Formats: sequence, structure tokens, C-alpha cells
Amino acid sequence: MRDSGATVVLATPELVENAEEAAEGAAVVTTEAFSWLEQADPVPIRPRAASDPAALLYTGGTTGRAKGVLLSHENLSFAGRSGHDAGHVPGVVRGLLALPLSHAYGLLVTVVGFHAVEQHPSVLMRWFDPERYLELAQEHRTQITAVVPSMLQLLLSLPVEDYDLSELRYVVSGGAPLPPEVAEALVRRLPRVEIREGYGLTETSALVSSTPPGQARLGSVGKPAPGIEVRIDGDDEVGEICVRSRCVMLGYWQAPELTAETIRDGWLYTGDLGYLDADGYLYVVDRKKDLIIRGGFNVFPRDVEEALREHPAVAAAGVVGRPDEAHGEEVVAFVELGSGQEVEADELVAWSKERIGGYKYPREVHVVPSLPLTPIGKIDRKALRARILEEATA
Repeated sequence: MRDSGATVVLATPELVENAEEAAEGAAVVTTEAFSWLEQADPVPIRPRAASDPAALLYTGGTTGRAKGVLLSHENLSFAGRSGHDAGHVPGVVRGLLALPLSHAYGLLVTVVGFHAVEQHPSVLMRWFDPERYLELAQEHRTQITAVVPSMLQLLLSLPVEDYDLSELRYVVSGGAPLPPEVAEALVRRLPRVEIREGYGLTETSALVSSTPPGQARLGSVGKPAPGIEVRIDGDDEVGEICVRSRCVMLGYWQAPELTAETIRDGWLYTGDLGYLDADGYLYVVDRKKDLIIRGGFNVFPRDVEEALREHPAVAAAGVVGRPDEAHGEEVVAFVELGSGQEVEADELVAWSKERIGGYKYPREVHVVPSLPLTPIGKIDRKALRARILEEATA
């Protein structure tokens, strides 16, 4: 609120107190006050230019302070058209959605719908509840659904086989990295379902790549969507993912220097590390800022997290670097155990060493009741780093 300078906040009744606390002097209006709009006469809307601002979305702030991302009407319209063309399958029209529509991913799904060529009824869930989600998918014969990985993990904790999901063909996953074991479990338990991973950032109107229907590759986030160019910046196979397209943001709100650092010669430098295979499929390895450099060697937190999650007692893992005089950084892991599971930290250290060995395995493992998550279900590594700092200064 302070950064955007917004003068009005629209809030649902149960969130009015939160809104008033954050309002910074802005007027808070509840959705109940807008019921008159249903009876109001239409009024002319001032024409908008393609370059006019359409939305100001804030990044999750997982590696630093949240930044305002200014998206134009053209950004969103182009992303909607490109996303539709990349993934539309004739006849697949019944959807189920529990994503927050205020988030870039939920907004992308919305603007993709603007370009639908067939009537496309979708069920919207205000709050995600895995059991109710499966009931709705069965009741409405859902054919396609968009989720984040944490939703899939919760769904797989239930007996999904007991529900009639025979109409479900595609599960589109985005917003965070999809753990391979989660993808494998879903395909094994629901063999008629195809997982289609995608990749995007708030800065690209949530779209960069999408998995073409029927062409999924495990671990890949698909191919660049139509009209979107991707290149890898760096001397090695793995480098920073750079994007050029009409869906790239106008810039960061009131931050021209940061914008100039991020968009150079027409290319957006995403801060994500990845590579392209020979067929043009994109693989995202990790966040550049999350990279741990131990003794001069690169350690990708996702590699360590995947190794830890292979342990039968581990439900989730988060890995960060801790400053270390001898090695520059040391690998530290936080793990959340499955229900009723027990395991010692030393055992998890040995487990990781056996699987990834050498410089990669974590020298410290902390077993915690639960891992901190961002609002869309990503592991909050910033919070984990803060916890390490607190322990060091305690």
C-alpha cells in the first residue's frame, strides 16, 4: 500500500480489518457496497492504449523486498493469446480453478480465458480444500485444472483413486518447481492424466513456456510459448534464463534503475538459472540468488531438496546457504517429516551424502514441525535464511 500509493482498497468482509491495518490512509470499501453495480446502467469506458498500465502486481519477495511490476494491456492481452494458442485442445473446456486470481498465475488463467473459442465453463473455489476439490472435479466432470505443486501434494495425500476423475485429462502445474516424485506419483495413480508444466514470472505476465499437449517431458517446463523468445546467458550449459516478448513488463514501479538492470537490450534477465535441450525444451534449475557456492563449486538447492525428499520419512525440504569462513558458504537443510515419521538429522546427512555426495550434501539438517511457505506455496528460503541468522546471533 505504501509503495503503490493506492487510494482505495476493495476488501471482502472477513478481510476488512487486515485491509484497514494496511491501508495507509486509503479508503477501504467492502465488496458488499458494490451490490448496486448489478442494477446500474452501463457507462462509457475511456479508451485505453495498448501501452497503458493495466495491473500493478507485487512479486513474492522470496529473495528480497517485494517489487511492484507494472503490466500493460498489451502485456496481458498478448500473454492471454499466447497461452491459449500454446495449450488449447478442442473439446477440453470444463475447468476447475482454486488459484488466487490476484496472483500473476491466476491472472494469466483469466486472460487466457478471454481468448477462448469455445464456451468454457469453469468452477472457481474461493479457498483451496483438497477433499472438496476432488468432489467438485468429480461432480462437474473436470477436464483441465491449473494448480501449484503444494496443491498436488495435498491432493495426493487423499485416495484420489476413489473419485471418478475419468474426464480429467490435463493438470497444468506452475507457480513453483514441481518435485519429480510428485509428478511421478500423480501419473502412476491417475494414468489417464497428463501433467503439463509451465514457467513464467510476474515480470512476463506469468508466461514464458508451456508444455504442448501430448508432449510432456518430466522435469521440463515445456517450450517457449508462441511469440516468446528464450535464450540462456552464460558460458556453461546452465545459465541465466533471458526472455524477450510483448508480455515483458513495462518496468518496476517507481524503480527505473532496477528496471534498467533487469531489462537490457530488450531482454529480461529473469534471475532464474536453466538450460534448453536440443529440442527447445526449457529446464529451470534454480534461482540465481539461491545458488550456494561452497568452496568454489555451485550447489543448486533444488538438487539437495530432491535428494532429501527421496527419504521415506521426509515430506518436504528447504535448502539454503550459511556464511562459512572455510568454504565461503555451507549447505544447510530444513526438513518437514511426514505424519508419524521419525528420523535423526545425522541419518539424513548420511542419506544425502550417499545420493549426491561430495560438496553438495548438507552438513547441517534441521528437522522442523513445518516449513515456511509463501502465499502461493513455494518454500520461503528467505525465511529460512533469516532463521539461520537469528540462531547465529542468539
